[in-house]
Amino acid sequence: MKPRRLQLDHYAPPWRSRWPGYLLLALAVLTTAEVTQRYRAAQLAAERHEATRNMLNLQQPPVKPIPRNRLDEQVKTAQTVVRQLTLPWARLIKTIEAAGSNDVAILQLQPDAQQRMLRITAEARSEAAMVEYLRRLAGAQGFAYVHLLSHQVQEDDPQRPIQFSAQASFQAMQ
Repeated sequence: MKPRRLQLDHYAPPWRSRWPGYLLLALAVLTTAEVTQRYRAAQLAAERHEATRNMLNLQQPPVKPIPRNRLDEQVKTAQTVVRQLTLPWARLIKTIEAAGSNDVAILQLQPDAQQRMLRITAEARSEAAMVEYLRRLAGAQGFAYVHLLSHQVQEDDPQRPIQFSAQASFQAMQ
């Protein structure tokens, strides 16, 4: 007769099920396989991206510092653009339209924000309409020193309109 095996482990039950361990091992193997597959796909995508970049020859030269005088020139250009954008366009146009009549057609507006000047090219049906428009523009709020620069009768047009250019200083409009 064989002696009976002696169990000395008083804390653990004598029979343990092994299937939870096998299940955990299987989950670990599946997770490792998925992570490995994603790593390989990402590595392949990076290699493709690098190959495409090399084919397109997108290697950029190192950035050179901008000379001080060129930087100052760019700052002045930017300030000019800001002055143009901050002009009170709506009020300028509204004032010009209010001074207008059916006898005068505005052809072109050329603002100079730095000197706060506005050059207007227009066409009038008659000399009297032109003079009346300039008078109304000179009396409009926000404009000062309105004067006629040039005028010319359009001989090739049967109605013979007068094309003229005027210049006006504009002030800050509220």
